[in-house]
This record gives sequence, structure tokens and C-alpha cells, in this order.
Amino acid sequence: MADWSLLRRLCNTPGVSGAEDQVREIILEEIRPYADSIEITPLGNLIAVKKGRERARKKLMLDAHMDEVGFLVTFIREDGLLKMTAAGGINLQVMPGRPVAIDTVHGLVPGVIGAKPIHLLDEEERGKAVPLKDLYIDIGAAGREEAAALVSPGDRVVFRSVWDESHGRLKARALDDRAGCALLVDLMKKDLQYDMTFVFAVQEETGQSGSRTAAHIVAPDAAIVVEATTAGDSAGVPEEKRVCSLGKGPVVTFMDHGAIYDRDYYRLAFEAAAEAGVPCQSKLGVAGGNDARVIHASGEGVRPVSVSLPCRYIHSAVGMISQQDYHDTLAMLQRLAEKIAGGEPAAAE
Repeated sequence: MADWSLLRRLCNTPGVSGAEDQVREIILEEIRPYADSIEITPLGNLIAVKKGRERARKKLMLDAHMDEVGFLVTFIREDGLLKMTAAGGINLQVMPGRPVAIDTVHGLVPGVIGAKPIHLLDEEERGKAVPLKDLYIDIGAAGREEAAALVSPGDRVVFRSVWDESHGRLKARALDDRAGCALLVDLMKKDLQYDMTFVFAVQEETGQSGSRTAAHIVAPDAAIVVEATTAGDSAGVPEEKRVCSLGKGPVVTFMDHGAIYDRDYYRLAFEAAAEAGVPCQSKLGVAGGNDARVIHASGEGVRPVSVSLPCRYIHSAVGMISQQDYHDTLAMLQRLAEKIAGGEPAAAE
């Protein structure tokens, strides 16, 4: 039976953009015995180098981001309710009544996202997502003074979620991108043929500033961005918009709203999956973006490829991935990384 303890710890640890410290400490604890060098950058990125049996022919950077979507407290009202702003693109359709936890200097403070009661909504308001400006967090405080003794503006807010391993799935908060972080940790623990640089980046959800600066430091020839991506295999989604599905293996992207991916590496990813004996799927749509947006345009240019885990209900309180997809992605990722670091294929003339 698979050991999901690391991924569970990562998913249950608060790490909204700009406050990834606790997540980074867990990763540090895991990789110290395997890394030949470790650097923490001024923004908080964790950069680790692991030497392989051979020197890499292409300097390869593997990237996963540590931050998760969430909220920041912006104001404490006289009645003790908290106003907030979003960190990252969050699905607001089912926010009212959602339990949350505020990460404060006093520890986690529980609360619930509130809105106008449904019985008081007019006909036009019913059935619509409540705008963020009309949402608030209720921690049960009697007034501003009581709330301010526990919470301050700028405190990060995370969803209080579940961890469930039933039916061959994993259901949890922040699988985007703690699953990617866990994959990189698992890869670091393996016997690698070539030297590789692993980047655990901050602030992907709010502009990719972590990977932008990390790529400047690493100056790689090539990069593999390891992510979770939207799985559209849900009820009511037309076939042509399903993009990718759980249970069909890792997802390789040819283009998104931030990057056009290297064509040779895109093909090489499918070749690596075949050699590893695992399925692989294209992301059949152009949407979103990830750290490749800034990595590929750094320095003199970096050849990018994106390998993702399909994840249902991404950027919400609970995501869902396939356990088999995780194992298949790790197998494919190792083979792909070895091929790229080994110089396959040569750059187009």
C-alpha cells in the first residue's frame, strides 16, 4: 500500500502565496539527506541540487510551486466580521458556509465564510455566485476588539478541508501544487543518472515571481514544470471541453496562456511515458498557465515542458487526483528528466 504521509502533511499545511515557510520546512526535512546543495533565496524559493552518476549534458531545472490559493484578511469590521481578498483565482460559486482557518501568530483560528442568507436574497441574486466583495469570514467574535486580539490584516486564510484515500483517489486541499512538490521530493530520493536542479517555488498563484527569480539564479538550458491541472471529466462538461481526465496518466501541455512549449520535448514526454510503460495524455485545450510563463523567457531562453497531474475541482476547497496517475507521473517524470538532462533531443537547427 502506498505511503501518502508526505503528501498528506503538505496538503494539510497552510501555505498561501507569500507565506510558504511551513511548507518549505517540511520539504527541507525530507530532502536534506539527498541534496548535494541547498539554497533558500530572498523570496523564499528552495533550490536544491542533486548530483547524478554523470554530469548533465543539458542543465535541467525541475520546478513545482509551494503556494496554494487562499485569501488574505484585509479589514476587521466593527461587528467582528473579517473582509478578505483572494490570493489566486478561486472558484467563488460555493464559498458561503465553507469552513476556513486563518493562519495567525497565535496559530490557526477557525472561521466560516459568510454571506447574506439565502432566505433574504432577491430573485436576481439567487443562483448566482456571491461576489467576493459581499463575502466575509465569521470567527464568532462579538466585535472588532475581540477579533483583533486574534487576527490581523494580512493574515492568510486557507480552506479547512479533508484528506481521503478511498476509491483509488486522493481528495485534499492544495493538491495544486503540493502533489507536484511531493513528486519532486520522490524523484530526488531516486538514484539519478544525471545532475539535476530542483526548485520549490513561491508565489506561483499570484504572478510567478518565485520561479522568475529562481530561473535567473539557476540559468538552466531546459525546464520541466510539474503541476496539477484542470481535469474536465465532470458532469455537464461537453466532451470537447474536458481537456484531460483522471486515470489516463500524466498530462503534457502543448500551449497555455503563458507559454508555447518546446515541440521536441512535448514529443519526448510521450516517448518517455511509453518507455516507462505508463499512459500519457495531451491537455486538449489552451487555458491557464504556470511557472513556465516566466522560466521559458528567462536569460537567453529556456526550453520548457509541462508535466501535470489531472485534478478535479482545482482552485477550490477540495481537489481530487488519481493515485495511479501519481505513480505513473513519477515513472514518466524520471524517464523524461533523464532524457532531457542527457541531451535528448538536440535543439532544432
